[in-house]
Amino acid sequence: MASSSPSWLVVAAKLPAQPSRHRVAVWRELRRAGALPLGGGTWALPAGPAATETIGQIRELVRRAPDGELLVLDASAHEEQTQVLLEASYTAAIEAEWTEFLADCDKYSAELRHEIKIEKFTLAELEEEEQSLDRLRRWHRGVDLRDRFGAVSTEHAGRRLKECSEELEQYAVLVYRALGQ
Repeated sequence: MASSSPSWLVVAAKLPAQPSRHRVAVWRELRRAGALPLGGGTWALPAGPAATETIGQIRELVRRAPDGELLVLDASAHEEQTQVLLEASYTAAIEAEWTEFLADCDKYSAELRHEIKIEKFTLAELEEEEQSLDRLRRWHRGVDLRDRFGAVSTEHAGRRLKECSEELEQYAVLVYRALGQ
């Protein structure tokens, strides 16, 4: 028994086939949280504050569904091999999200370079770029909270977000300079 291993929450949601929006909403929330599908509407999440918050959100979604039921169980891996498999699967999902995040950072940087190239130095554009950076920050914060086992790209994602912030600051200077402020 892997007693010193991190504990997991096993989530089983029973939802009606129709309307499908209830199942889809629960599925999206679980995917957003990085939950591992175990099969048959059963998922696993590493226990912790982020998982507790997710369970609360799922509980509310299931409550809204007619005849919806939610089971949440505390679990731990029976064998070390199972714990290793769970951690690797969970970390692979987080790594995939970091990869997507990094691609969005690259798009953000390319957008800023484009605005500089065409000299689009307006307050409206600056505000739009600030909102895009805020979205990246929220995304980073969310993935970082779920990154329980240290995905390979974690540090790179943090550095890349900092670079995006610096690029926005440089763009802001150009905007204010162009507006004579």
